Amino acid sequence: MPRPDRTSSEPGPYLRAASAAWRWRLELGILLTTWCAGHVAFALGGPVGLAGAVGGAAVAFASVPPLRLRLIGALQHATRLRWLDRGLIAAGLSNANGNGPRVLALRPVPAGLQARIRLPLGIDPDTVVTAAPTAAAALGVRDVRFRRERANAGISEVTIVLHDGLAGPPLVWPWRDAPGTSLWRPLPLGVDEDGQWVQLALPERNLLVGGEPGAGKSVALSVILATAALDPTVTLTLLDGKQVELAGWAPCADRFVGLDLGEATAALEAVRVEMDRRYDMLLATGRRKVAEGDPQGMHVVVIDELAFYTAGGAKGERARFADLLRDIVARGRAAGVVVVAATQKPSHDVVPTTIRDLFSYRLAMRCTTNEASETILGSGWASQGWSAATIDPAARGVGLLLHEGGTPLRMRVCWLDDDTLAAIAARAAAMRRQHGTAR
Repeated sequence: MPRPDRTSSEPGPYLRAASAAWRWRLELGILLTTWCAGHVAFALGGPVGLAGAVGGAAVAFASVPPLRLRLIGALQHATRLRWLDRGLIAAGLSNANGNGPRVLALRPVPAGLQARIRLPLGIDPDTVVTAAPTAAAALGVRDVRFRRERANAGISEVTIVLHDGLAGPPLVWPWRDAPGTSLWRPLPLGVDEDGQWVQLALPERNLLVGGEPGAGKSVALSVILATAALDPTVTLTLLDGKQVELAGWAPCADRFVGLDLGEATAALEAVRVEMDRRYDMLLATGRRKVAEGDPQGMHVVVIDELAFYTAGGAKGERARFADLLRDIVARGRAAGVVVVAATQKPSHDVVPTTIRDLFSYRLAMRCTTNEASETILGSGWASQGWSAATIDPAARGVGLLLHEGGTPLRMRVCWLDDDTLAAIAARAAAMRRQHGTAR
């Protein structure tokens, strides 16, 4: 009789049986407990004792809601764990011994379910992202997204998308009716797929927004502009490459520029002069950066349709504008100068990488290609499953937000209709006139 091959990497029958029993441990435990209780009841009281025990258990199950709900919830949780385990193993996330990922936590989220898993020994963490489509097909769900934990490469967060967690009615901006704001505070921009508010902390940071026409760039700009305008200590410089998109905020701005590249360049030169003046002040007072409460306040430069200024006009003018923008984005952080730029033509000639990489925040709305998405987010993200080209064209206001050192976050920005924007702009202009900061 031939001896078994002990060098085989396939798990043995006993190991497979033990693994299967462990997955069904809750149900097996309930069956074993029931059998033991029934055996004891029958031994003590015969058929009558057994019937009484069964009847008492049924009455307790039916009349004690916490007990019933707890048991049903535990059974549902166990079923979900087995379902997830089968899908992850089918996606190739098991090692040579047949061990699959260990689910550390599983909870419902607006998009479906979210799990925290520990990968088995021998699994390359970089293969997890490529396994997502196979896992989604095995589980029969809309999508599966993996996010590797930065502190521990062996642990990943898995989002099982059962439905679009960002669908539904427009999001109401929490600060819509606020009498005033402070740009030094994190501003609520929208919500993520878990239903959590996404907040931006703009001090010492810049934001780049890109996407195809109608994707929701203007909505994102409106939320940021409304916050800045309602803070009377903020100085606003607006460059509008479409001439009408930012026009409603002109009464709140220190300077508004439309379709004039020369004037736009002059506006950036004035911002740089102000930036250098602030650095002289910091040097003279022995300080490192402008802080909340300083008389200078923050200076926010908003540029809509960046392509008009970086890809139009004479070559020398374009180069001068790009050089000024690069300098302001690179050096303006400590001086309290913040740049928010948007474009509906994400390409390398519109957003050079030397400028893009200086933006701490990057928001990619729906794009037509992976290349356009990476123009905003940075190269390599599409291959890791993060591409704004995968966003449904009908999902207006949905985008991928990347912050420095982080992973893109799928989110939906708040919606402000034209009437609300006009009311906020009028309220902000009146406030600024009282504070002497309006034009």
